[in-house]
Amino acid sequence: QVQLVESGGGLVQAGGSLRLSCAASGLTFSRYTMGWFRQAPGKERVFVAGIRGSGGSTYYTDSVKGRFTISRNNAKNTVYLQMNSLKPEDTAVYYCAADDLYYTVSNNERTYDYWGQGTQVTVFS
Repeated sequence: QVQLVESGGGLVQAGGSLRLSCAASGLTFSRYTMGWFRQAPGKERVFVAGIRGSGGSTYYTDSVKGRFTISRNNAKNTVYLQMNSLKPEDTAVYYCAADDLYYTVSNNERTYDYWGQGTQVTVFS
């Protein structure tokens, strides 16, 4: 049984930082591309960042480039999202997801096989 469990969300002032973690179990972690998505109130869920199984390639949506960093520790079966210089528009529920196409990074949520339950990030000005 595959489980993805996010943690690290919270309330932060604009300009601050948070680090999200997603602990995976029940899968061969290094064989999965991991992605972070977010869903703001009243909006669709959108891609934020992704990292290949080996950790060698990363991909970001334009709005977070230079502010967010995705990384992974395959020995700990965990993927991280370091979020700096947070803005109110970053407020959303953040989800991690696993895609068995480990050799590429997709920004299409339909390609992801497993999802976490989400963690709330709220940025106030």
